[in-house]
Amino acid sequence: MSNALLQFGTQGGGRSVALTFDDGPDPRWTPQVLALLAQHHAKATFCEIGPNAQRYPYLTKSIADAGNRLCDHSVHHNERQSSMPLDYNVHEIADAQREISDAAEPGAKLWYYRAPGGDFKPVIRDIAAQHGLRPIGWSDDSEDWKRPGVESILQNINRNLQPGSIILMHDGGGDRSQSVEALAKLLDQLDAQGYAYSFPTR
Repeated sequence: MSNALLQFGTQGGGRSVALTFDDGPDPRWTPQVLALLAQHHAKATFCEIGPNAQRYPYLTKSIADAGNRLCDHSVHHNERQSSMPLDYNVHEIADAQREISDAAEPGAKLWYYRAPGGDFKPVIRDIAAQHGLRPIGWSDDSEDWKRPGVESILQNINRNLQPGSIILMHDGGGDRSQSVEALAKLLDQLDAQGYAYSFPTR
């Protein structure tokens, strides 16, 4: 099915990038990311862990209310999800979708599914598509989760930065102070280079 194809480009086309943030929401880091995005009139896609969204529904609602898009990033962030039974995979995708949607507001739209660790076996993509979620990958990995330093995060992004890039960063899952600082510099750079902010292809 065509809507099970993994997406790597931006919806807006042209000189645009899609910023994506995984593993949140987090009460310390997500508000800082949202504030930076607002300063730059930028939108992003937030790939949330279901229980985190349930724990901090006000953050999930703030993300959606600001015009950003919500993405399902599973219940347990199991990077070997596809090795598990079918029922487990359905649970990881469908239950997280419901948890995130209910946190934003009952019935709120989720646009995408991003498999933890990029574990996008066909069964994963098919389940996501059956639940109305477009599987999205990334083309530009900041590797910010390693906390290699702000300059290294920016170098990692710039190595593959081009129009249509889907940039992978994190607003949850640990200390994201380097991610926030790198994002501030990245947004200044992208503005100066004339980039627009779009979403992954839907």
